[in-house]
Amino acid sequence: MGDLTLIIGNKRLSSWSLRPWLLLTHAGIPFREDLIILFRDDHRQTLTEKSPSALVPALKDGALTIWDSLAIAEYINDRFPEKNLWPADPSARAIARSVSAEMHSGFQALRTVWPMYATRRNLAHLTTGGVKRDIARIIKIWTECRTNYGADGPFLFGAFSIADAMYAPVVSRFMTYGPIAAPDLVLDYMKTIDELPAMRAWIADAEKEPAPPLGA
Repeated sequence: MGDLTLIIGNKRLSSWSLRPWLLLTHAGIPFREDLIILFRDDHRQTLTEKSPSALVPALKDGALTIWDSLAIAEYINDRFPEKNLWPADPSARAIARSVSAEMHSGFQALRTVWPMYATRRNLAHLTTGGVKRDIARIIKIWTECRTNYGADGPFLFGAFSIADAMYAPVVSRFMTYGPIAAPDLVLDYMKTIDELPAMRAWIADAEKEPAPPLGA
């Protein structure tokens, strides 16, 4: 094993890159950032050389390369068990993994119609039926997690976990295209994620990036 390098895309746009970046940063795990600006003529070739999937993110640990956000998060958890990145309670941990996997594989309408644009706020974007269903399901997940497992802290399972990193880009989307109607404990949770120093640092970096081309 060697020093960690996280290969990511534009901080304005790359929701999948945000997840492991936020996890590593919030957990205080040192890593080197390799930022590839997407939507340039040479970005596909660069990605092909650095990532097995030709997509971001990818994590390099010495000679080992791990790709896919959730796989990277699991590897970080295995590599740094002292960081307690999943809940300690087996039941809470099972639910945390379930909601993280649901985020990983689901909510296609929300991801398509409301792409992440980290530097914009309160666009009051119209929703399709699919987006409304996705929003309702996410609000239900957050409400149940906070109610059933969040008594010991402000995050979904009390302490910060991989589940919070997985849903951080959704918070960004809700801030960009909202405001959304939600219970106070959901709005409080969104505020908690939005005000994380790691999240603020990501957005500050995103504001310094060149704006992506129209249609990106």
